Amino acid sequence: MSRQPSAPRGAHSQRPTGSMRWRAWARHHRAMALDSARRLLRAPVGSLLTMLAIAIALVLPAGLWLALDSARLLDAELEESATLTAYLSTAIGEDEAGRIEQALATQAGVADTRLITAAEGMAEFQQALGLRDALTRLEGNPLPASVVVRPADPDPQAVRRLAEALEAVPGVDEVRLDLAWLERLRHLAELGQRVTLALGVLFGLGVLLVVGNTVRLAVENRRQEIEVVTLIGATHAFVRRPFLYSGAWFGLGGGLLAWGLLTLGSDWLSAPVSALAASYGARFHLSRLGTEGSTILLVCSILLGWLGAWIAVNRHLAEIRPR
Repeated sequence: MSRQPSAPRGAHSQRPTGSMRWRAWARHHRAMALDSARRLLRAPVGSLLTMLAIAIALVLPAGLWLALDSARLLDAELEESATLTAYLSTAIGEDEAGRIEQALATQAGVADTRLITAAEGMAEFQQALGLRDALTRLEGNPLPASVVVRPADPDPQAVRRLAEALEAVPGVDEVRLDLAWLERLRHLAELGQRVTLALGVLFGLGVLLVVGNTVRLAVENRRQEIEVVTLIGATHAFVRRPFLYSGAWFGLGGGLLAWGLLTLGSDWLSAPVSALAASYGARFHLSRLGTEGSTILLVCSILLGWLGAWIAVNRHLAEIRPR
């Protein structure tokens, strides 16, 4: 019986293992990432224009988001100044007014209180209106003592419930509150959030179209190359990989340009906005992206670029048939 030829020594060791396949996969990804970056650098003007279009599409929703964040800081500052004024009966003296203030301070939902006596109220009224000489002719002080109450929860519904509870305290004649401005701020903030979300979705679609159109042209330019590698057995994932990296590079470049534009715009507008707010007696500063905001912006831009490339490549790979 003839002997069968034995397998060459080391044949089993030449079979690709999982670690070898992983290293090959990583090398190919690294090579495709570098190759796609080199292709973008070979056409710097076109690549820069695409990245600039992406940056412009990202700047507006990101800028609105920063403006809303600044408005939320101002809203929080105004909420701290939201107060109720409990007017006491005119027949109540200062000692009794002090006891009523203590009773109001123990109510649920009250952060702190401040008693304004009738004499202090008249002095503030004279100073505010400049009618010191005219008011001195009055026979008595017609103003009642009052207690300024700062609620623990500035929510309009909670403040209304607190006002009803304070009116039930003996000695309190009337409780006044003005929440119209607070409700307007909340409605404006909600409207701004919805507008920002709508613009973000709209301009995100714009980024997908910009990247998709650019990648579509790249696919058409390399159509013959794609047909050749497909004939020798290349999968769609293999063909798609360099274009996906191109989309990610476009997104990264657009995100960096958008970050730069937002930073320059914030520095440029910060001083006049702060001066305008100071002229109205308020403190208002434009928010900056910071580390978290910058990371979110870059990640979103990269994902949008990658997704736009993926949609464009999948669509055109389905139309390419090797001849």
